[in-house]
This record gives sequence, structure tokens and C-alpha cells, in this order.
Amino acid sequence: MDDTLDRLVRFNELGRVAARVSDTVLDELRSMSAATIDRYLKPHRDARYPQALGTTKPSHILRSSIPVRTAMDPLPPGPGFYELDTVAHCGHTTKGEYLRTLTATDPVSGWTLIRAIRNNAHVNVRAGMDWIRRASPIPIAGMDFDNGSEFLNWSVIAWCDEREIPVTRGRPYQHNDNAHVEQRNGDWVRRHAFRYRYETDHELRLLNELHGLVMKRKNHLLPCVKATGWTHTSSGRKKRVYDAPRTPYQRLLDAGVLDIAAHAALEAEHAKLNPAAITRRILRIQQQLVDLAAARTQGTRPAG
Repeated sequence: MDDTLDRLVRFNELGRVAARVSDTVLDELRSMSAATIDRYLKPHRDARYPQALGTTKPSHILRSSIPVRTAMDPLPPGPGFYELDTVAHCGHTTKGEYLRTLTATDPVSGWTLIRAIRNNAHVNVRAGMDWIRRASPIPIAGMDFDNGSEFLNWSVIAWCDEREIPVTRGRPYQHNDNAHVEQRNGDWVRRHAFRYRYETDHELRLLNELHGLVMKRKNHLLPCVKATGWTHTSSGRKKRVYDAPRTPYQRLLDAGVLDIAAHAALEAEHAKLNPAAITRRILRIQQQLVDLAAARTQGTRPAG
């Protein structure tokens, strides 16, 4: 403080207030604590550097304007409504930049789309949603988000508004509101891509190749069951009732919502799928991801 005040006085930098800066005022300035200085400067700092509304941070106004969809609400009447979420490939620390996977699942048919993106910046999330819109075999009838800032920002909501896609959100800290996509995050993403840290463009390409293979195997080849209601056992306990196992591909065909072109494209893709070849390629990619993760932990680069 002493040196700064002396320089300001010496170089006549105090301007119009110089006439009021007496030795008494300078002594008072030198005796002020840091907390007192901050308190005096706060209104001036606030006026000079107003806090801007970041596009990747949720706004209370924005959040309150989006309808809430809970786990108790009935499922949509047909396919086309997607629950969305992201998976962080951060390893054991959230410091720095790392890859994410954007997951979208239709709770009615079970059809799921997964796409690795660079990070949670709204431009990357929008690009991932563009890909989901192109890759979806049926038009998107609506999207349901959690309360994450990657979705609840003005840019992503504007993307939905421009395409006339209705948006809902779950309740904060209530994961059951997005139970279908949360299940896919664990079974489709974490189970195949593990919990390692991924950062590079090479890892981004590997993840998207892996995700493409997982989507082919899970959507087309592996049947799943859907809870349809409750019953009671002979002892009076409640018990879940499930329908017959079917693949998401079969459920989409049975729903009768595909147009002729989408129906033909899905049938052509389904006919050429080799489950053994898909599994072998998945295992090779997984081994590459394990090697890359081990090399990052050891601070080296894998051979080849």
C-alpha cells in the first residue's frame, strides 16, 4: 500500500481527487485492513465487473419455466420421447478437461443412442443432440433432462425450441425421474467403456466406434424386458410383472411408427449384423482403452 500510494502521488495519477488527498487521508488508507478495503471497493467492483449469466449454468428462471416430469408420471403413449443424460469419463478426478458420453434412451421402445463428445460445453452438447436427431429412426417427440447445466442452458433450450421439441426435466436429486437413461448409463456406457479417464481425440474416436458397436448389439440383438405392472404373490407381497423379452428393434417394428425408408434401413442394417464379429471388435477396442488408461496412469505412451 505505501509504495502504491507514493507512486500514485508522484506520478499525479489521483486526478480530480488529488486535492482531497491529504497526509491524514493517506495515513488512514495505510491503516485500513484488507477486509475494510474490499468492503469499500465492493460497489465499485460490482459496477465495473457485473456478473454475467453463463450459458452453461442453470438459471432459476430457466429451470422454473420447464415442466417437471416425475417417476410417477405415465410413460409416453408411443416411441419418440427420449430421456437424455451425460456420463463423465473423468477417472478419479474432475480437474481439467475430459470426454463425456451423451446418452438418449426411449423408455417405450428401449431404443438408445450414445455419442461421445469433447466436453459439456453447449456447442458440443448441441452437436451431440444434432447427431441424435439424425440417428433416431423416428422423429423426436420430446426430450427429458435432469437439472444438469449441460442441458439447462439457454443455448440447448433454444435448440429444442427451434425444432419444436417439447422439453421436460426431472426433480433435483431424484434419479428415479430419469431411471431409464440412468440404467443405460451403467449398462451401455460404463460397462463397456469402464471408468477410466479419457481426454484425447484418439480416445474420442475409439469411444464413438465402441458406442456404435454397442448400439448395434444392444438395439438389434439383445432382448430386454419392460415392467408392465404389479401383482401379488401367494404370501401377499407385491411383485413386478414384465412383458416377453424383445429387442428394441423388434419393439420399434411392432409399434408401427416407422416410415417406409426408416423401416427398410433398419431391416437392412439388422440383416448384416454378425454378433461374434461385433463382440471381437468391442473386445479389441476395450483393450486399447485399457492400454491408454494404463499409459496415462504411468505417464507413458503405449507402443503403436
